[in-house]
This record gives sequence, structure tokens and C-alpha cells, in this order.
Amino acid sequence: MTDAVTLYGTDAPVAETERIQVGALSFSLETGALRHIRVGDEEIIRGISFLARDRDWGTLVPQLECLGREVTADHVQVRLQATYENSGAQLIVDLTIEADPNALSFRAVGTALGDFETNRAGFTVLHPAALAGCPIEIRHSDGTVSDTAFPGHIDPWQPFMDISRMTHQAGGLKVACTLDGDTFETEDQRQWGDASFKTYNRPLAKPWPYLVQDGTRLEQSVTLSWKPCASVPARWRPDRPQALARFPETAVLVTAADVERAISTPSDIRDVGPQRLLCSMDETLGAFDSQCAAFGMLQNGFPDLTFDLEAICRFDQAPPEAALERLRRSMSAAGFSPASILVCPSVDRQSTPPGSDWPPCPPLSEIHAASAEIFSDLQRGGGMVTFFPELNRKRPPVELLDFVSHALCPIVHAADDLSVMETLEAIPHITASVRHIIGDTPYRIGPSTLAMRHNPYGSGTIPNPDRDRVCMADDDPRHEAAFGAAYVIGLACALAGSGISVWTPAELYGPRGLRGPIKAAVTTLASLSQATILGAEIEDGLGRLSTDDQELLVNLTSERRHGLPPYGWSIRKRN
Repeated sequence: MTDAVTLYGTDAPVAETERIQVGALSFSLETGALRHIRVGDEEIIRGISFLARDRDWGTLVPQLECLGREVTADHVQVRLQATYENSGAQLIVDLTIEADPNALSFRAVGTALGDFETNRAGFTVLHPAALAGCPIEIRHSDGTVSDTAFPGHIDPWQPFMDISRMTHQAGGLKVACTLDGDTFETEDQRQWGDASFKTYNRPLAKPWPYLVQDGTRLEQSVTLSWKPCASVPARWRPDRPQALARFPETAVLVTAADVERAISTPSDIRDVGPQRLLCSMDETLGAFDSQCAAFGMLQNGFPDLTFDLEAICRFDQAPPEAALERLRRSMSAAGFSPASILVCPSVDRQSTPPGSDWPPCPPLSEIHAASAEIFSDLQRGGGMVTFFPELNRKRPPVELLDFVSHALCPIVHAADDLSVMETLEAIPHITASVRHIIGDTPYRIGPSTLAMRHNPYGSGTIPNPDRDRVCMADDDPRHEAAFGAAYVIGLACALAGSGISVWTPAELYGPRGLRGPIKAAVTTLASLSQATILGAEIEDGLGRLSTDDQELLVNLTSERRHGLPPYGWSIRKRN
């Protein structure tokens, strides 16, 4: 068996998972949370967990103690105590899971010791992304009922509000989910890459962070029940382009700080063989002059590659032309001539949640109209240097753009191995939703790395000194291991056929750089540029990408499957 460091880049233990069955009902119990709740073969709920998050939306990891356990053929009861700590205060929560062949309940009773600061403390229920388009009945706190459906294209805001019960169909079952103890609402979690719709307590319109004051008692519960129904609802399927797609060109992200090393060791780029370099320039880090000078030298060293510029501008002086003209002068003085420029306001790297005020910024229409004048000789892009939620909530003026782009990151809400690979299920939902917004406008993706470059949801990315599996960390040990290579090939399988013209699956250096097994994976993927895609799928833990002359296979699981080792991959010529 391959050792943990080879697979994951760390010997931090994987969370233990226990599969429990009672009658036709089965679920996994993992670190106090329920996952993959099924009745027979039908997944009715993706997960239920009690979560506490800090002011940067980082997930607090509790200390768990088992208080009691009874598991028989027709009844399950598990009692746990979860202790969450934050800034010297504690939230101590007694959790009780009970199930029989006809129902399941999850109850929480907690008490704060000290003033406990949090952005959210309570139950989260996940409905599978596969329910997109399916009907659902929402009962509200006043007893009224709304008949609606899970969104097909991804909603930028919450599709369901003020929830006390949700009733949906899963295959041949009608499933009721009753929520007590607080006001719940649902967000379309697919937009962050999660393969689920998330129902959570405490509406986002309320202030956060907030205090659970010392001695405050908290009580909540989630109860599931189900019964057979005659019909099976049709499900929404993401649209795919009708014409044969081509595999995108591969870009690698570089910063001005990378240039000296890249010029001195050109094999770092040459050996991988990308078609493009994405030069990231951030005005908040310093004047454009020095950054443009560095990229001008890099372009002289690699004249055969296409250079693209990601320009993060302050736009703190009106009109927006001022910042863009400064940039243009710096580019001209340095002799830096990229083929394209993506302009993004620096304030838009921070997400604006529902109910929050938008930060001061010129309208995107004014910014991109000015860009069209000042950079008329370049391909001009818009969108976000962060993720799809930010693009979805602040949509670009497509009519002024030559392309639209955003990044991806699979560790926003959960960082365990299974959740990271499950985010690949959501990729076709994201790309179809972007196409719904931008039409036939060329579409780019990236940078899209396992670890997070910018954190739009807090004051910064989360430190990871112990090299563990941490949400929103800027350094994930799995990036440089077999897992990271498998993930990037799985991402290529999920994106294939979506009409992406350029993707950026890695940075050149740093914690998200080209080192370890991911370097060979990206090198192989770069060699597929412009190949005709005949088919792409992810099924039963196997990713498959077929082009006109090659077939790429990847095992996305920790078990040996399909003749491939854990997180292994292969490429072969087609007959």
C-alpha cells in the first residue's frame, strides 16, 4: 500500500468513517457529522452536521467525546459531546443521533462558556446537487407553504428563505426534512464548487460575526422522514456545447516575484510546455512600473509563449481611466506586450454577501468601457480573479468584453479528501451557469488550484503550519502529492466539453506551484492543447478523457480501481 505522504503530502491522519445501517437506511458517521444518507440505493441527503465558524468563515474543529452508543438492527442512538474553542471561549454541544428504519433525527443542545464569537453556529443540511431542477415544498415559520424547485442554473442569492420544513423527491421517495430551533435558509452551494445545496441557520442578513453570550443555551434539531411516492421527477442536466470541443490551451500563473528565478532556470517553464503565461499584477502590492518591468524581461526570455495579463487595479481615484492609463504607461515603458488583459477591481476580491453594502467602486460598465479605449489593441477580459459566486453576484458587462474568466477552489467549505473530489460534480453546473450569463463569449478558467490564492470570505487565507487538510488554506500538502495530480486531471475531465478556451491549473512557484506529481500531470494536460475531445466523464471514482488520438484515465479514490493505484493515472494512444 502506498504511504500517506506519497498520496497526500502529509501523514496527518484521515478522518475515520463508520458506515451504519438500520433497515434500508444507511449513512456514514464521520467526526460527529452524517454523510451520504441513503434509503436503499437512493441518496436522500448529502450530509447533516453541526458547525461553528470563526470570523473568517473558517470551520472550527471540535474536540469530540462519545457519551453513549447503541447500534442494533432496528435502532441506532449515538450521543457525542463536541467542544468548540475560539479566542478563549467555548461552545459545548451535546449531540444525539437517533435512527430507525423509518426516520432519523439529529439534536443539539449547547451552552457557551464565555462570550463565543462566531459567524455561524448550528446545523447545516446538504441536499445533493443532482436534485437541481427537482420540485420541492418549503414550509415557512408562519405555516405557509411555497411550491418551488431546486434551481437549475446556479442562483446568486438564496433560493429558499425562512424554512421550517423541506419536502422533496429523491427517486421514488418523498423526503421531509424538519428544522427546529432557529431561522433557516438555503444557498446554492454549487457556486463555490460544493456538490450540494446548503440549508443553514441564522440568516446572512443578520450581522456577523456575532456573540453567543456566556451561559446562553442553544437548542436545534433536524428530523428526516420518508415514504414512497408514485412518480420520479425529471432532473436538470447542465447544457454542453453541441459542436465537438477542443481541449483548452494551458496557462501557468506567474508573479513579478517569480521572474528572476524563471529566467535563470528556463527549464521550469520549458519542461512543462504551457502555451501561455498568466502574469498576475496587483496594484495594491506596489506601483505598476516595477511589475511591468519584470514581466517585460520575462517576455523577452520566452518570446514564443503567449502572455496574458491579470490586472488587479485599485480604482480609488475617479474616473477609472486614471488607473488604466497608469498601467498602460508602465507597460509601454517596460516593453511588455501581452496578448490579453483581464481587469478586475481590487475591492472585488472580497465577496459581498446578501444583505451587505457593496464597497465603493466605479461601475463595471465604466471600467470596461475605459479599458476598451485604452487597450483597444488587446483582447480584453472581465469577470473575477476569485470565484464564480463573486462573478454571479456582480456580473460583467459581456457586451464590452472579448472573454470572461473566474477561478476555482475546492476547499472553501470542506477540506477532507472525499469532499474535495466531490466538488468535481459541481463543475459542469458552474460552467453551464456561466454560459447562461455570457452566451458565446469566450470563457477562461483559472487559476484553479487545490489551495486558495485569495480568500474572498475573510481577512485572509487560513494558515496551515501543520500541513493538514484545512479549509481556505493557501498551502495544501496534497497539491504536491498523488492526490493533487489526480485532482487536476479530474478537473480537466470535468471541464472538458464546456468550451473553455484557456485554463490555468497551477502557479509556477510557491505553495501552488509546479512541483511533485502535479508537474507531470500538468505537462501531460498541456500536451493535449487543441486536441478534439471525443468524450469526458467522471463515474464510479474514475475520470476519463478521450481525444482524437489519446485516452486519459485517473483514479479519484484512495482504493485501487480499474487497474490504477490510489490517485493514479495513465494515458495511452487510442487504437
